[in-house]
Amino acid sequence: MKIGVKVGDVMDRNFISVKPTIDLFDALKLMVKKRASSLIIEENGFLKGLLTERDILWVLTKKKDLSNIHASEVCTKKITTIKPSADIYDAIKIMKKTSFKRLPVTVKKRVVGLLSLNDILKIQLELFEIVKEFGFISSENYEKNRELIKDGICEKCYNFDSLCFTNGRWLCANCNKVNLINSKF
Repeated sequence: MKIGVKVGDVMDRNFISVKPTIDLFDALKLMVKKRASSLIIEENGFLKGLLTERDILWVLTKKKDLSNIHASEVCTKKITTIKPSADIYDAIKIMKKTSFKRLPVTVKKRVVGLLSLNDILKIQLELFEIVKEFGFISSENYEKNRELIKDGICEKCYNFDSLCFTNGRWLCANCNKVNLINSKF
């Protein structure tokens, strides 16, 4: 099944990349400042890994000092990538198979973008059904989640976007991420 939408049309071209030697404290500060849930780890223009909020949370649970650990020590190094010419349906299949919710988009081994599950869901609410079929959203929570998602103006940043009802407020994905990170500290 092809959807007819290419990865390159949906991917985030404004991804944030850092060197493998950045310490986790600086990486986390950058993620909060830029409202990013992940960072591309690059060296000399080539993909070396992907650092996510979850990677940093695992380190925090072990009560280690974030400023003494480099991103390269905890980031995911074996990453599946996708080409910008691939169909979104193929990206969803890869995400299901690998359990990755983010795929670096590459051309000749150089990162040109980052595709997340949220990017896919933003293009059409009908894709919500496809994502549900692949098991990213459980059937029992589907109806509940469907009532908690709508398009509108975020109550925090005032951008028009797909919104999720969280703690009594309609927030976009970026503001929701910032709330989650801030609530952990």
